Amino acid sequence: MGMDTTISLKGVNIFQHDHLILSDVNIEIEKGEFVYLIGKTGSGKSSILKTLYADLPLREGEASIADFDLKKIKTREIPKLRRKLGIIFQDFQLLSDRSVEDNLRFVLKATGWKNKTEMDERIQDVLKKVGLPTKKHKMPHQLSGGEQQRVGIARALLNDPEVILADEPTGSLDPETTAEILQILLDIAANGRSVLVATHDLTLFELHRARTIKCDGGVIIDSNLL
Repeated sequence: MGMDTTISLKGVNIFQHDHLILSDVNIEIEKGEFVYLIGKTGSGKSSILKTLYADLPLREGEASIADFDLKKIKTREIPKLRRKLGIIFQDFQLLSDRSVEDNLRFVLKATGWKNKTEMDERIQDVLKKVGLPTKKHKMPHQLSGGEQQRVGIARALLNDPEVILADEPTGSLDPETTAEILQILLDIAANGRSVLVATHDLTLFELHRARTIKCDGGVIIDSNLL
């Protein structure tokens, strides 16, 4: 495992309930790398992500992410792990009863931030990074889908994570917005974070070719090794 490896899976078997769906998964992802994870529904790509953010326990094999050993991680350490990860969802998962700013503040408080000035600065900083510096007082329903996903990305960046895991981040967006969201994710990787994007959105590949890890028929096919 290199100095800059942020995600490492070795001989991992992935189960859904008690069905083995992916066997002998071996993946290494470095700092600053942008990687697609593709595969049909049910092929195991969501299960790989859930294993990486410790939503699914690692049963067989070895895995680490952002210096956490997923084999040994204790339940009480999982929040600490998730602070080092930024997770982006297809359906944005914003709290609909509060403004953009309060959505972000909620996450900061939940992850141990106390100082109001520091929180305000951090919120402004991440909104600027995703091109929404003027939208902090808006409610989620006042934003377009693309703007809501930008807020989702801003939220993922709050704790300056080493790794971004994005699950179908453009799944409900039009092509033009998809291109904008992709560009933000590429910029995040260019700033030295690892970005793993689970997707079956083929427009992404047309816009930007990158290393692709495919879940197919119970195994992993990594374009890096082809």
